[in-house]
Amino acid sequence: MPENLIKELSDLKFALDESAIVAITDQRGLITFVNDKFCKISKYARAELIGQDHRIINSGYHPKKFIKNLWTTIAEGNVWRGELRNRAKDGSIYWVDTTIVPFLNEDGKPYQYIAIRYDITERKLAEERIRQQASLLDKAQDAILVCDLNYRILYWNKSAERIYGWTTEEVLGKEICDVICAGDDSQITKARKALAGKDEYKDEVRQITKSGASLQIETRWTLVRSEQDQPDYMLIINTDITESKKVEDQLLRAQRMESIGTLAGGIAHDLNNILSPILMAVEMIQLNDLDEDSERWLALVKENAERGADLVSQVLSFARGMTGERITVQIKHLIKDLVKVLQKTLPKSIDVKFNVDPELSVISADPTQIHQVLMNLCINARDAMPLGGTLSITAENTFLDENFAQMQPDARVGHYVMLTVKDTGRGMTPEISKRIFDPFFTTKELGKGTGLGLATALSIVKSHQGFINVYSEAGKGTKFTAYLPASENVVAAPEKTSNLPYPKGSGELVLIVDDEENILQITRATLEKFGYRVLTAGDGTEALAVFAEHKNGIALVLTDMAMPHMDGLATIRVLKKLNPSLNIIAASGLSSPEQLAEINALGVDFFLSKPFTAEKLLTSVAALLQKS
Repeated sequence: MPENLIKELSDLKFALDESAIVAITDQRGLITFVNDKFCKISKYARAELIGQDHRIINSGYHPKKFIKNLWTTIAEGNVWRGELRNRAKDGSIYWVDTTIVPFLNEDGKPYQYIAIRYDITERKLAEERIRQQASLLDKAQDAILVCDLNYRILYWNKSAERIYGWTTEEVLGKEICDVICAGDDSQITKARKALAGKDEYKDEVRQITKSGASLQIETRWTLVRSEQDQPDYMLIINTDITESKKVEDQLLRAQRMESIGTLAGGIAHDLNNILSPILMAVEMIQLNDLDEDSERWLALVKENAERGADLVSQVLSFARGMTGERITVQIKHLIKDLVKVLQKTLPKSIDVKFNVDPELSVISADPTQIHQVLMNLCINARDAMPLGGTLSITAENTFLDENFAQMQPDARVGHYVMLTVKDTGRGMTPEISKRIFDPFFTTKELGKGTGLGLATALSIVKSHQGFINVYSEAGKGTKFTAYLPASENVVAAPEKTSNLPYPKGSGELVLIVDDEENILQITRATLEKFGYRVLTAGDGTEALAVFAEHKNGIALVLTDMAMPHMDGLATIRVLKKLNPSLNIIAASGLSSPEQLAEINALGVDFFLSKPFTAEKLLTSVAALLQKS
């Protein structure tokens, strides 16, 4: 017997162990010997095994490549070690940790093999249970993390990958605060203090995704102890409540406005009772012969009382919910009359432009109130352009589909008249944009604004079952768009958009870039429903990483223009450098002639105004792909 084989056998002293399962086969794989343990685990009698091919216990579990590698190894005179899944006579499955040693003749060729096995079925079943549990954790909607006592990540499920954008390979072994808290350890410090008193901790916190997006997270920590009751590791379950918090904030804002309206209505009613006798008393006194000083002071009292009465009238209009007589209204006539007034009264530095669809639908409305909405929006635009600029008013028909309705919570599927008032003024920050419809909120100097103009406009539009969108960027102007339902005499379009003859794709790969998660989701769903494959990115930097990975397959990129970290224009420039012929559609809620010119100069021919319908999205994508 060769010396190397003697050494191998000496290393296998465990083969003599009573728990060892031993079998010997000839060079063809026919069984020549089995011990009692082999018979017991395989449930075959010794007589049923001797002379049989070794494949009698084959379960068919291992792939052909695996089996071929095993036989190649031992046929070359080498020892093989591994785990095998076998099948017993009654069909039951068992696992064995196996070592196969070849016996070589003088020519160095194997003439028989000895296989020494150990039963590892219980361990493999335990591993399978762990895999099943891990699979269940991966199906959970919450991010589930396990950290050691030094806050290093040991486990990271699939939902954590989806919510935070980090893959498991990227985060294992890293400190949790570096991954989801941008290095800020204040959350860890707070959790540590809470867990010191008890083994559970719950809180609502702000955390960060891989792309830098902010999330509102409900986090629950549990300190898991060992059998000796010593701290072992931490189980963390994080629920993304970002969207639910937005809905909650909208509800609270609506409730707050309702409360303010009720309060304002009560105060305004009392103020009317106070101002009415003052005005009447002034008029009665003015009937008497008065000296010059008395006349001047009474005129001042009357002027300020009338200003107070006008303010009370605005408050009452806001508080009463804008009820009024509804008649059939042609908005195009209101706009033409309004433009004449604006051209005469606005500063010469403001250029007034308007564009009205000749076939504009009629609406059921109070014309005085609609005129007030337009006037309030135009005054707001005027005040945003103290150094001059362009004020644009447009009116057109539009059909809002399910795609649009999911982007805009106040929208309903149907036909609308879309009124847009746009300025080229100083714009607003996101913080101010969130508050502009709040009653009495104003950015104007004390005494130059009541803060009721936009609140009243919104109240009027809502009372007509419509809604208002606002898009603004600091230094780039503002666009208000009011949607008012068209009259019922307009034939409604079918609600099932899937039956509409929208153009379909042929599996083209589209990359969507937008920092709004709900827009990403509905745009992706729409494109996938109509035959496209879709990739998504939360901003320009992430888009470039996705494009670098899939650039040969991406047929078209749809990108938002206003995004954090890297905006749409910068993203388009880099993408065009990487692929000058790449099809790109730009989308934005606000566009200036300068921005559109710059987009066109970069070779982008298609622009989508947000929010957009499924029809506009699909026709634009199809048209650009067909053009290319």
